[in-house]
Amino acid sequence: MAPPSARRGARRGARASRPPGPGARSAEDWWWDRLAPRGSGYHLMQADSMLLVLPGLGPARAPRRAARRAPRAPPPRPRPRPPPPRPASPPAQGPDAGWGDRLPLEVLVHIFGLLVAADGPMPFLGRAARVCRLWHRAASQPALWHTATLSPPLAGRASRSPVEAEKKLLASLEWLLPNRFSQLQRLTLLHWKSQAHSVLKLVSECCPRLTFLKLSDCHNVPADALIMLARACSRLHSLDLQHSMVSRAPRGPEQAWVEVTGTVLSPVDSTAVVSFLEEMGPRMLKLWITYSSQTTAILGALLVSWCWVSTAKCQPGLSAGDLCAPLQGSRCPRLQVLEVSTGINPSRTPLQLPVEALQRGCPQLQVLRLLNLIWMPKPSGRGVAPGPGFPHLEELCLAGSTCTFVNNEVLGRLLHGSPNLRLLDLRGCDRITPTGLHDLPCQELEQLHLGLFGMSDRLTLAKEGSPLLTQKWYHSLRELDLSGQGFSEKDLEQALAAFSGCPVPPALRVLNLRGTRVTPGVVSSVISSCPGLLYLNLESCRCLPRGLKRVYRGLEEVQRCLEQLCTSPSPPASLA
Repeated sequence: MAPPSARRGARRGARASRPPGPGARSAEDWWWDRLAPRGSGYHLMQADSMLLVLPGLGPARAPRRAARRAPRAPPPRPRPRPPPPRPASPPAQGPDAGWGDRLPLEVLVHIFGLLVAADGPMPFLGRAARVCRLWHRAASQPALWHTATLSPPLAGRASRSPVEAEKKLLASLEWLLPNRFSQLQRLTLLHWKSQAHSVLKLVSECCPRLTFLKLSDCHNVPADALIMLARACSRLHSLDLQHSMVSRAPRGPEQAWVEVTGTVLSPVDSTAVVSFLEEMGPRMLKLWITYSSQTTAILGALLVSWCWVSTAKCQPGLSAGDLCAPLQGSRCPRLQVLEVSTGINPSRTPLQLPVEALQRGCPQLQVLRLLNLIWMPKPSGRGVAPGPGFPHLEELCLAGSTCTFVNNEVLGRLLHGSPNLRLLDLRGCDRITPTGLHDLPCQELEQLHLGLFGMSDRLTLAKEGSPLLTQKWYHSLRELDLSGQGFSEKDLEQALAAFSGCPVPPALRVLNLRGTRVTPGVVSSVISSCPGLLYLNLESCRCLPRGLKRVYRGLEEVQRCLEQLCTSPSPPASLA
């Protein structure tokens, strides 16, 4: 007999192998009947993701929804046949990509000339030469290279061998000068320490049309190079030697390098400059120099010289060597611009300017600038007639930040014969009074600068007299600088009121009232009366309310200042 466990396993296998009968129930039906029994009045509804038990009179068991089937993929559509080719349409009208190649060379050179006249030849011509062959030909025309600035690489920085760098650039200039700069007119040399004489020699050989030469921070410039340049360039008329060292003879590279390091500082040699001025003669129109111990000698040689004229040309019958007569005259009678400025290390020795000799020797002088110099006029002596003045002078600049000896008498000696003066810069000249300015003969002054930079004692300044300035030049003044002046509130009010009563709008464009005692009402009146005012400086004006003491640039800012003045309260009386 089989054990009980075997009999139970046999019964389980037989039970599992029996097929389900027609009355058999599945587990799903059992759950349906449990949730909604038959006859309970409820029926089941199967939704997408939930099972609902709903009351109602419908069948106790609602049919279940069939499972969703995945949508069938649509049958592949036949590919459309390509349309037959259409005839080619004419191209749309647009910019031609090759217009620059077909442009005439003369027209392209003219266009380049307009750009060069506005912005200079570099860097435009260097970039335009890389576009195409035609542009390269146009940019290589010597007529376009009329201005050039030549400086060794790494100028102003520490270099291992500056002499070698200058020699390398000089080798390039040997090709560049005859091929590009044959029509050069303006040349500037910067920071040449040892090869300046070689560059000037090349310029004298290749640039016959040179008119202007500037040597800035150049060392080892010999006199023979300048004389050679004056002889080769017949159109040369302007020379700028500021901050440069001119010697009689060239020095070697070793000595030039000693000058660079600051061990030897030789100023401009007066003999070299005088030799150059003698060679230039009446051609000299503009001269810029830096003040040194040699400046007095240069100015003395510039004004008066002795030349010998053969009387055989005047009296017939005499040979050329019979008799010669001396004739006194000026080396540069056509000089128009003279500027003497202070170097990096200013000299404390005052410059004695021969005012009357300068007026006789340079009667056509138009611009005279003595910048930041300590100078005084040379005594004229007793019984000496006053000089003829400068009848063509248009600009006089005596601005300085140090002690000055310029007063009303000196200013009268300079300007007593200058009716055409347009610009007068007296910044730092605290000895000039409005009465002395009112006596000047000029009637159409356009720029008047009287700023003091806060360097003077306000107790010694003039407190009144400013109306004399505006009443004389209110119709022509375009720039007025009264910064730091000690005029009273009432005096400034009367002075600036001259711009309000003009029958035509004043020409005033720039007004500097920094550090003055101007009041809000006066400022509002000036802004309203001068519609073209573009610059207004109200810094450190103690009588103005806070928030308005600043610089206003442009028409919009000036008008905004007027709005703020009209809406802001008046300052307390303690600040007046």
